[in-house]
Amino acid sequence: MMKLDQLIQDFCPNGVEYKKLGEIATISRGGSLQKKDFCAEGVPCIHYGQIYTRYGLFADKTFTFISVDCAKKQKLAYPNDIVMAVTSENIEDVCKCVAWLGDGAVAVSGHTAIVHHNQNAKYLAYYFHTQMFAAQKRKLVHGTKVMEVTPDALNSVIIPVPPLPVQSEIVKILDNFTELTAELTAELTARKKQYEYYRDKLLTFDVLGGGAGDVIWRTLHSVVKTCCSGGTPTKGNSDYYEGGTIPWIRTQDVHFNEIYGVDTFITEAAVRETSVKWIPADCVIVAISGASAGRCAINKIRATTNQHCLNMEIDPSKALYRYVYHCVCNKYQELLGKKQGARGDLNSSLILETEIPVPPLPIQQRIVNVLDNFDAICSDLSIGLPAEIEARKKQYEYYRDLLLSFDCSQLVHVERERPAGAPGRD
Repeated sequence: MMKLDQLIQDFCPNGVEYKKLGEIATISRGGSLQKKDFCAEGVPCIHYGQIYTRYGLFADKTFTFISVDCAKKQKLAYPNDIVMAVTSENIEDVCKCVAWLGDGAVAVSGHTAIVHHNQNAKYLAYYFHTQMFAAQKRKLVHGTKVMEVTPDALNSVIIPVPPLPVQSEIVKILDNFTELTAELTAELTARKKQYEYYRDKLLTFDVLGGGAGDVIWRTLHSVVKTCCSGGTPTKGNSDYYEGGTIPWIRTQDVHFNEIYGVDTFITEAAVRETSVKWIPADCVIVAISGASAGRCAINKIRATTNQHCLNMEIDPSKALYRYVYHCVCNKYQELLGKKQGARGDLNSSLILETEIPVPPLPIQQRIVNVLDNFDAICSDLSIGLPAEIEARKKQYEYYRDLLLSFDCSQLVHVERERPAGAPGRD
């Protein structure tokens, strides 16, 4: 940290200046391109939905393209611009952004803001993911089912603007954290591919399954004891939310995981007076709407869900719920192919009609044992690589927020391999 301390002393001895974003940038709306405009090659483009799911903080290449003719009608972002998604289904994701570091212009979809500036693009991208920015963003968000921050409103955001050499040094420090996490994540990705390979083999009974002649293909509906969709109480009715103690699972909580707790709760009045229903623990939950459609989870607590969740209580005499969960995970790509409509929703009946192999219960248990072990290696935040990645992320977030609040009095020496002083480490 000594170099950063010296730079701050040299370039801003009287403290770092804070400015409104509108003073250092021009902010405009994105264009009108849609997913149907994508083609195999052409002009690079960024769709706002991809910012949530496919991009990190920075990008120099795109995943999709549009034709030259289509691009002529679009808004473009240029190298070093920030592309920010300004609508989302939840307040956490709204205003997620990516710094465009490519060699040329990129076409940008609607529901975005293009931030054109003369600062360090990485510095701004890091700042837009801090708790300081999140606190300001919450005051600008409007909407209920869809959260939005208008591009014009972003002009009022206050941001620390040190001289460029200071910005560059902060970026260098934070890049070290993200590079370390990226290395660990790449190794974990390789393990996940191995898990998916064996899961596919096991659930087609190519290896280890045994007793393939006893396997019967059945619809999910045939192994379900009860099923229901959830409900969303009226957002404006405080009686349904304030002081609530009943866990309420949303689609963003459903991510190929076990759900032991949530951060959203509703009241008994909400269950009594609306379409919300209790579901028992150990249901297989499938998200049926929007970007999360097709993802699944198991609730390990008695809970309720929103209307975009299909909740299946499995008949234990026919199938093990964890076996069904692994089968549904295996069917994710197939379910994606069934999505319908502009939002990309799934129909509950289409999910229930999906066929899975159903061997005798002892064979199901053998398969579950193998896949649970793989799943733990890839997902359990208390062991191995997942635990190390989680610790690194917490360290990165801790130092990022300290660095970008310029609370340097609390900063200690940062080592590349094992930063000291951050929470969650020995």
